[in-house]
Parts: sequence; C-alpha cells; structure tokens
Amino acid sequence: MYLTRFRINGARSGARRLLSSPHRVHGAVNAAFPELPHRDGDRPRVLWRLDHDQQSRASLFVVSPDRPDFTHLVEQAGWPTLEPGWQSYAYTEFLDALAPGDIWAFRLTANPVRHTRREKDPVGTPTKRTAHRTPAHQKAWLLKQQDRGGFEVVEKPKERRLLEYGDEHELVVRDHSPSRFRREPGAAVGNDVRFTQVTFDGRLRITDVAKLRTAMTQGIGKAKAYGCGLLTLAPVAPVAPVQAVVPGGRR
Repeated sequence: MYLTRFRINGARSGARRLLSSPHRVHGAVNAAFPELPHRDGDRPRVLWRLDHDQQSRASLFVVSPDRPDFTHLVEQAGWPTLEPGWQSYAYTEFLDALAPGDIWAFRLTANPVRHTRREKDPVGTPTKRTAHRTPAHQKAWLLKQQDRGGFEVVEKPKERRLLEYGDEHELVVRDHSPSRFRREPGAAVGNDVRFTQVTFDGRLRITDVAKLRTAMTQGIGKAKAYGCGLLTLAPVAPVAPVQAVVPGGRR
C-alpha cells in the first residue's frame, strides 16, 4: 500500500478546472495507474481526498495498492519544472504498526447518508438514499461506523463539553459541501451525480486493528470514487491541524 501527497498549483488554469469537478479528479487519479485494482469489496482500492490548509492551498491525498505516476497531473496542475512533483510513501509499514488502544488524530471526508421511505409510500416501496444535512445527524452517522471501522471516537472530559447536545466527543464537522455534476459534458440531466460530503476532524482510539486497516484501505461510506471515504491518521497534537500522516513522522 502507498500513501501519496500531490500539492496542487492553484495558479494554473488546469488546476482550477480540475478542482471544479470531482469527476475530473476521479479521472486524473485513475489515470495514474496502468491497471486499477478490482473493486470487489474484499481488497484494498484506490481512495482519494482533497484537503485545503489555512491558506486555501489544496493537496490531493491518495491511498492505493500500487505506486501511482502523476506525471500527467504535474503537467496539468502542478509545478512541472520542480522535482519531485509528488511524494509516495510505503503505507503498509505504518498500517502494520497500529495497535489496539492507540489514540490518533484523524480526518475523514465522507458522504453521510440514510435510507428513508415516506410515510405515504406503500409497504415494499424501495427506500431512497438521503443525505444527512445537520452536524448532529452527521456526527451520529459517523458514530454508527465505529464498530465496523475498528475505532471509537474519544469522548471529551465533562468539564470541556458545551451545553448543547452533540458535544460529547472529540469530533468536529466542517466543510459541508453539496456536489452536483455530470459524468460527461452535454449528458442528459438524468445523468447528474449528486451527493453531499463533509469532513470530520477528531481523535479516535483503536479497538480492532484488522477492521481499522480495512476501513483505511477500502474506505468508509458511499461516493468513494468522488473523494469520499478516505480515513487518515496523524499523531495527536493539541494545536496543529489534522493532516495525513506519512512514515517517518513527516506530513
């Protein structure tokens, strides 16, 4: 497994075009591999996420079974005269070193959804996938993923909790972002892709290493092809922003 970081040059028109559509980023990521792994649900897959720092600079993080080649992306959205254009790190060693009880800062961009049926719908009507729209429901969605994901979100000490409901955990929801785009230019309206993504920052405690490794290499939730589902860890630091960890402690 590899963890790759690609810094995007926002001054280039190609970068701005790339960032305007998750479908374009999806295509650029796929083009970095001669052959994509089979997505059969039992093996690691290619996952990606766009992160923005406090200066609004964008970085693309990719977790993949094979080492990617982003030469095409450097030419489109990077710094072609500088080397290297991206950094790939051996991720397997980091995953193998995880241990039960360890506490890490984490970041996850995900697509929190629920399946609903209207009261007036007859029995047997298929449910409809609906996005969670409030931070409280989005947090509740993530907490439901804990057992399957092999982790538990760390609870806050009571003296640090705010009075309102939903502040029991070391967990922040930010960057609520509805997305709508067409897979192909000029496609019919019915071919629109719509989903909502949010970013979770917080602290977790590992409860099941095997489950957590699966979550980190196969993703959590829906819309994985479009930048959702990638969970990354970083050493716990009270002040520093959460970024993806890379071997050797570098970010």
